[in-house]
Amino acid sequence: MIPARPLPVVCAVIFNRDDRVLLAQRPAHKHLGMKWEFPGGKIEAGESPEQALVREIREELGCEIFIRRALPPFTHDYGTVVIEMIPFVCELAPTSPMPRAHEHAALAWVEIAELKNYDLAPADWPVVEAWLKLIGKLERRVRFEAD
Repeated sequence: MIPARPLPVVCAVIFNRDDRVLLAQRPAHKHLGMKWEFPGGKIEAGESPEQALVREIREELGCEIFIRRALPPFTHDYGTVVIEMIPFVCELAPTSPMPRAHEHAALAWVEIAELKNYDLAPADWPVVEAWLKLIGKLERRVRFEAD
């Protein structure tokens, strides 16, 4: 039996001007109900990951984003489905309305130190780790260039 290809999924680590990141709470009736996640969704046929992310954020949150950079993709096995998570660091477009929970139970703007207090979906923890590594590299580069 040939193993199924992982399901490609995108997610957005969206920052605001206060360096808080947006988390969305999954609806109770869906897989991983009431867990918190970085918003995003499945890539549709013919879409690039970037196109899928812009579409998903528009549909789920009613806002517009700029994609700033990709984080490393990885696979995660939920037992019933294996996903290929393709994360991106994003920010709201200057003219975008604030995000609204069209498909989620709730939204929260969270400080980095508060992330550990949220019950994140398991596939979102590697996104946090990759993002924190990126922040550390950027901070070291800024300190080095300032010296």
